[in-house]
Amino acid sequence: MKGISIISIWAVLSFSASLWAQGGHPARKQAADEPELPRNHVSLVENKMGTLLQMIRYAYVEDVDLAPIVEKGIVNILEQLDPHSAYIAAKDLKRTNEPLVGNFDGIGVSFQVFEDSVMIIDVISGGPSRKVGLLPGDKIVRIDTMDATGKNATTHFVFTHLRGKKGTKVEVGVKRKGVEEIMFFEIERDKIPLHSVDTYFMLDKKNGYLQLDRFSRTSAEEVADALADLKKQGMKNLVLDLRGNTGGYLDVAVDLVDQFLPKDRLVVYMEGKAQGREEFHTTGKGLFTEGRMVVMIDENSASASEILAGALQDWDRALLVGRRSFGKGLVQRPFNLPDHSNVRLTIARYYTPSGRCIQKPYKDGLEAYYKDIMNRYRHGEMVHPDSIRLPDSLRYHTAGGRVVYGGGGIMPDVFVPADTLRASDYYIALRSKNLLNRFVLHVLDGNREEYKRKYPDFKTFCERFEPDSAFMQSFYDYAEEKGVPHTNFKEAQAGRFLQDLLKEMQADTNLGKARTYTEYMRNVFWDEARINDYLLQKAQKEDENQRIYDETSDKFLRVQLKALFASNLFGPGYFYQVSKEIDEAFQKAVQVLNDKALFERTGIHD
Repeated sequence: MKGISIISIWAVLSFSASLWAQGGHPARKQAADEPELPRNHVSLVENKMGTLLQMIRYAYVEDVDLAPIVEKGIVNILEQLDPHSAYIAAKDLKRTNEPLVGNFDGIGVSFQVFEDSVMIIDVISGGPSRKVGLLPGDKIVRIDTMDATGKNATTHFVFTHLRGKKGTKVEVGVKRKGVEEIMFFEIERDKIPLHSVDTYFMLDKKNGYLQLDRFSRTSAEEVADALADLKKQGMKNLVLDLRGNTGGYLDVAVDLVDQFLPKDRLVVYMEGKAQGREEFHTTGKGLFTEGRMVVMIDENSASASEILAGALQDWDRALLVGRRSFGKGLVQRPFNLPDHSNVRLTIARYYTPSGRCIQKPYKDGLEAYYKDIMNRYRHGEMVHPDSIRLPDSLRYHTAGGRVVYGGGGIMPDVFVPADTLRASDYYIALRSKNLLNRFVLHVLDGNREEYKRKYPDFKTFCERFEPDSAFMQSFYDYAEEKGVPHTNFKEAQAGRFLQDLLKEMQADTNLGKARTYTEYMRNVFWDEARINDYLLQKAQKEDENQRIYDETSDKFLRVQLKALFASNLFGPGYFYQVSKEIDEAFQKAVQVLNDKALFERTGIHD
């Protein structure tokens, strides 16, 4: 595989990494009356910056700490380049790298802040906390000499004081149900793995599923292990879920494509001003180069995810299901600065095997760049793909002759609209206060062992645990106590309907002066009979919508709660094995995977 020696090159840290540089303004153009800069203007500009700092240091009226000024200046300079060139201060560099390196130093627990305390949700197998005897359900109340309750019960406080250099020790005091005294544990910190494969399992006797959360240094090995295990279980076809995967190292993406394509296939190439064309090819050592394959993507699949999805699409190896991906086609390389801070500088664009660069436009500044996803909702693209307009100049062809497009992300072969239930007012309110998970923790607090005895394994739990009406009512009551009453469909939609109506009236120049809904309808229909008929039909439709919404919403919340119970009792990897039941995109991906005729019609390799 060519080019893997440049292991420091990133496909992207993640598209959120550029949020280090907020704001964004287009570069200022030289005014017509300004003098033309001499040919050596680059050197003059560099000297100009250094001279200014010297002036401030020696001539300014008082002493000034130049460090924060320089850091802000670096951020502002990078804002003029592109959305993904980023500055990372030395103090933030290690934590920023953790998701991509694949590990961090700590004690090995997953926790959540719950009612002014810190509750342990999971204890990592083989980690230092498991070795000393910490258990899920324990509440951390002391860290060394500091209280970990009340105002200190925050994620930032826990991260700051539990993480530390491997080999150092920390004393943790926990309150355990049934034990009156606080229990103290001395824990020696160690390397804690960050897994990039969230979960994998068999869907049936021949179809497998694998969810990849990020592209870290351990991803290739994790995916290889998962594929080997799935094949042992009889896997013939695969769903690879890249939704929400914001990317990582470029060479890791190449290694992952290598698992699915035969030898000597171009995976990706990159080019830049100082970066000549460099190609990356497969080695032929993949574990799953035959069999039907579906790749799931969405608007948050970015960078390395797009390299993987684009290569499999261009070689007609897989069908892509979901929505248009983020559109990140720039390559960053880290450059260290003298104070051990870091600049992630864009050095090239990358191109899929068909020649596509899928980078979306960014010349209008960072604010417009990151409003792109919001605009997709506004334009209706998240519900229907017909609103997407791509010029013929961006047309490319796969190895088998299918038309694909560059610019603005990877277009899926099979579109799946966004789940509107996840955008309902009630669900958003529940999520904003984390009430679903808080309710699960509330129920399990003090009852965890009882639940474990009743449901000793995941299979038993799936078969026997079903939230009934009384259970759901207790959840609705809990949410109402926390300030989120069970809003019905009409209440949830009323404000949105009026806003949409107002926009519609304002957009209509002839009817924009209508002051009431009835007046607006009279202007449209001109007679009372048609108005009353319209309103009657609207009311009947809303009643039907109410019934459908109540049934669907109730089922949606039941499954979400059951999935959270599974995650808390058996580990995070089990969440999706339950929640897939209400995942429309997942259901569509499985349907496509089983449609052998569709693969044959589109020329996708089986």
